[in-house]
Amino acid sequence: MSTITVTVLPASKSIEVPEGTNLWSAIREVVPTLPEQSPENCGDAAHIFVLEGRKGISKTTREENEKLDTIVGVGSKSRIACFAQVLGTENVKVELLGEFSGF
Repeated sequence: MSTITVTVLPASKSIEVPEGTNLWSAIREVVPTLPEQSPENCGDAAHIFVLEGRKGISKTTREENEKLDTIVGVGSKSRIACFAQVLGTENVKVELLGEFSGF
């Protein structure tokens, strides 16, 4: 099983995680003050921009796309972190948005 580095901005902190790790769980390891979320109760706080390593996380699901459709400010780099899994193929750099962008 391979490990990759997930870097979280604006904190510029990183963590090594194994493939298959939920992206939101990895982000919460770096920023423990973030709320706990899962695909079943995923809120807008989990809306992130993937700045690097988009191919290193799972493809967008129908449920994630439906959630993205309800959020203002969605762009081509947008993902809902609690829906995404780390694939272990390349390092990932994400940016927190909204109320968590200035932690």
